[in-house]
Amino acid sequence: MDRLLYVAMTGAKQLMQAQTLVSHNLANVSTNGFRADLARFEARPIQGPGYPSRINTVASGLGFDHSPGALQATDSPLDVAVEGNGYIAVQAPDGTEAMTRGGTLNVNALGLLETQRGELVLGDNGPLAIPPYTQISVGLDGTISITAQGQGPETLAQVGRIKLVNPEPEQLEKRPDGLVRLIGGGEVEADENVRLVAGFIESSNVRMADSLVDMIQISREFDVAVRMMSVADDNAERAATIARMS
Repeated sequence: MDRLLYVAMTGAKQLMQAQTLVSHNLANVSTNGFRADLARFEARPIQGPGYPSRINTVASGLGFDHSPGALQATDSPLDVAVEGNGYIAVQAPDGTEAMTRGGTLNVNALGLLETQRGELVLGDNGPLAIPPYTQISVGLDGTISITAQGQGPETLAQVGRIKLVNPEPEQLEKRPDGLVRLIGGGEVEADENVRLVAGFIESSNVRMADSLVDMIQISREFDVAVRMMSVADDNAERAATIARMS
């Protein structure tokens, strides 16, 4: 009885963890540049005394989905999307280098280029500083050009270039805040082949229909695990009744 109850309890716990991951993906279906987290159930032996054939099913992470999301036109000069593979290098809140696909950019009150969430966008020599301007544009290679205040359009000047990187997918992991980093930390060399598309943003790559199906399936499996716990309790009660009668 105890073993049945333990297996059912463990299964319910793992299903709750998987449901949390699916719910997190659905909550970010409208987050620009979001990458869906992936997970699967796999068999793992139970550690401790007993036969080595005792196996539990455990929800384990598979990293995140690297496939690009759809591009949405905004016509804003500071909205950029990475074309194909690659990332925009940013400075994470803890000061380390991280990466993002969220290309909704703006210039803050200090004249620094930042993402919509407030991470500073990195250039070749640290965070990018943008002088006061009347016009601004971002080139395919991330080069930022402006027309300075008080100058005519013929005085277009380059003020920096966004650091674009393209590390191997197996080298990457997601941070708790949703940014991407190298496994173990560190910085990535700029990749000249990564290209940006100005006037567009990349939507989340979460597939809503698939996530809803996963949520329904996990919910049903959780109900089965709860019923197993109820059956184990009923069996234990009946066994105790028989023992008392004998």
